[in-house]
Amino acid sequence: MVDHSPFGQKKDKSFMKKALAQAKKAYATDEVPVGAIVVDAQGNIIGRGYNQVEKKDTQAAHAEMIAISKAGKKKGDWRLNGCWLFVTLEPCAMCMNCAILSRLEGIIYGADSPLFGYQLDKDLTFQVYKRDTILIVAGVYAEQSAKLLKDFFRLKRGDKQRDEERYLAKRDR
Repeated sequence: MVDHSPFGQKKDKSFMKKALAQAKKAYATDEVPVGAIVVDAQGNIIGRGYNQVEKKDTQAAHAEMIAISKAGKKKGDWRLNGCWLFVTLEPCAMCMNCAILSRLEGIIYGADSPLFGYQLDKDLTFQVYKRDTILIVAGVYAEQSAKLLKDFFRLKRGDKQRDEERYLAKRDR
């Protein structure tokens, strides 16, 4: 792990704010609030994405996958050499492997993912592609990223509890 990208800590925070804006779009559409952007070596945003798993009915609609796909289209090449992925939540194994296969230079993420983060699935990473081929910066705007996720799931649990209470009230009439 490193402590910042070649852009520097100030730019890293600026890019992470843009990823957080994407996460807020996911939140607004009732998706798990994860957002991602891909930045090329010149510091240009070439891909943006937010979770759309529920909308598109596929796990492939993770924020990272969408941002990487859009970056490839914008660049006209699936090889994203020199590019960096900024994402509000630690990538899962699927997204980490996609980043490695896409030849990203590095990933900067906000909050750790204790349930699905790539660090939990170390054995699932392709052995041909060594983990040290991609630089990782963890914890940029971790608190803001985690708060958005916690607020989302607190609201979801509250909705389920209210639905259950309404069901029980109707049942007991």
